[in-house]
Amino acid sequence: MKKYIALFEYEDGKSGYSVVFPDLPGCFSAGDDYDEAYRMSHEALAFHLEGLKNENMVIPEPRTLEMIKSKWREWKNWKNKLSFLVVPIAVFPASEKSIRVNIMIPEGTLRRIDAVSKNRSAFLANAAQYFLDEEHSKRKGVHA
Repeated sequence: MKKYIALFEYEDGKSGYSVVFPDLPGCFSAGDDYDEAYRMSHEALAFHLEGLKNENMVIPEPRTLEMIKSKWREWKNWKNKLSFLVVPIAVFPASEKSIRVNIMIPEGTLRRIDAVSKNRSAFLANAAQYFLDEEHSKRKGVHA
């Protein structure tokens, strides 16, 4: 699992958060509050990386915050802002082959997914991978 640094900007007196990914020019997101911006940033990251892959473009390796501070030319603008957060956003590697499946899901849950994502399949695949990674980490921690 790779983690890209996302910068969340907010401004007192204004609503919403904007999000940029220094490692991925053109990849950005926003939300009315932090939680929405966080959810939408995952979708933006997955969509951007999928587009790069589909266009046979190089997918940049994520940099550390220290590397971003020293190499990203926009950092000077960001470091002078009083209100921003640095958040690592995980992207889960897609399998080589996707398989179409038929599932049953409660209607209310499906409406909630549609409210935060434009791609149900990607959302469900990412959620499943996240859950599996969390379970693996818990089991690993228990046995350590």
